[in-house]
Amino acid sequence: MSRTPKALAAVALGVTAGLLVTAAPAGAAARYTPGAPGAGDPYFPDMGNGGYDVAHYDIGLKYDPATKAVRAVTGIKARATQNLSRFNLDFLGPLTISSLKVDGRKAAFKRTGAQELEITPSRGLTKHRSFTVEVAYSGVPQKVDDPALGVSGWVATPDGAIFVNQPIGAATLYPVNDTPQDKATYSFTLTTPKGTTSLANGDFAGKWTRGGLETSRWKMRQPMASELAMIAIGKYDVIFGKTKSGVPNITATDQQLKTPPALAKDFNTQTGDVQDFLAGYFGRYPFSSTGGITVKASLGYALETQGRPVYDLTRRPGTIPRGDLLAHELGHQWFGDSVTPEKWADIWLNEGFATYAEWLYFEKYTGKPVQQSFDETYATPADDDLWQPKTADPGRDNIFHPTVYERGAMTLHALRKAVGDKAFFKIVKTWPEANKYGNASTADFIKFCERRSGKQLDALFAKWVYTSGKPSL
Repeated sequence: MSRTPKALAAVALGVTAGLLVTAAPAGAAARYTPGAPGAGDPYFPDMGNGGYDVAHYDIGLKYDPATKAVRAVTGIKARATQNLSRFNLDFLGPLTISSLKVDGRKAAFKRTGAQELEITPSRGLTKHRSFTVEVAYSGVPQKVDDPALGVSGWVATPDGAIFVNQPIGAATLYPVNDTPQDKATYSFTLTTPKGTTSLANGDFAGKWTRGGLETSRWKMRQPMASELAMIAIGKYDVIFGKTKSGVPNITATDQQLKTPPALAKDFNTQTGDVQDFLAGYFGRYPFSSTGGITVKASLGYALETQGRPVYDLTRRPGTIPRGDLLAHELGHQWFGDSVTPEKWADIWLNEGFATYAEWLYFEKYTGKPVQQSFDETYATPADDDLWQPKTADPGRDNIFHPTVYERGAMTLHALRKAVGDKAFFKIVKTWPEANKYGNASTADFIKFCERRSGKQLDALFAKWVYTSGKPSL
């Protein structure tokens, strides 16, 4: 029997049963106000919303690769941070809502602005109290193709789809508070035609077949930013293993890439080996499972989707990701995924550390010293575009600019030279642990480095991340 929206709704509501809900007292409407329609990030003012904090998303999704259409129910568990008369979710594109309920009661809603789903519950929501949202919808999701930021969101493929969302895209598939500042746990229930594989973030929680359809269940048990959510549907060869340190390790290779079985096995093994290597520098791996997925989807990039990075190998069929690319995306699991920037302007804290993880990989596996990687990058001429944006505020269209990656990594090496190896590697290991599953800014990082090293570092960071132009050594 196929899973209808009604059946999917039961899955979504299963995570929210038993919540305490407090409604607005009679005559108190004046004390209830709308939540903000944005989260306050200057680069993406339409993304995210105010007035509540999401604890969990339960996404129940049925996808037909032949028609490219979905039928879905998303269940949300949240807590009001103010007395709410109404609130917004982000929901982008042509998907049609058939039902929307707050705390089990029908709620009024309308689509406004660029991506706003404005919801007015039948009764106000009291500050500090939990509430649930259930949205049933269907249609053909649309990808985002931004001239500066590339392709993201729901991307259909010949045999399925890939769903990747940095920085824009999550709202193309499910109603969401689409800001890195509101992390939540996730569960996914994915139904596809028999013979089609469905994968997502988190721990594998089972699979079953019914009426010619296959359903898989996945659970991301640690808080995750919406931009790191991932779904892959198609013909995949999946390997279930463990790293040498004992972390469940699930890797999958897209059959369209025609990856030899021996290489697919190497992908699983190398993922575990590189992750364990990085844990020696960065501390214990922060999530309960790991892995990676290779895809043929013409994305043009790899992405650090939480717990299970996605690697687009469209241009390299029959291969697996290079070791330095594994180091980059797995390094993100600590820097960017577990510790996520407060604002998009701080993305160098993601990419600088991930690039430095590449340099550490080169030193370990190829014998190329980190200092050589720094020297080669620093040799870039002063009039090169690398030195033009400010690393800690590159601008909305430059969040993937080389300065964020390369100058970000050089900043970390300059810090290492300034404070010494002992203090530096203490910072590298204790920073992700101190901010585990949270958000942090460049200013937070500078203060942290000063406390751990006992040195005043304003001048160093001023010239490396806050000033345009090539820094002097």
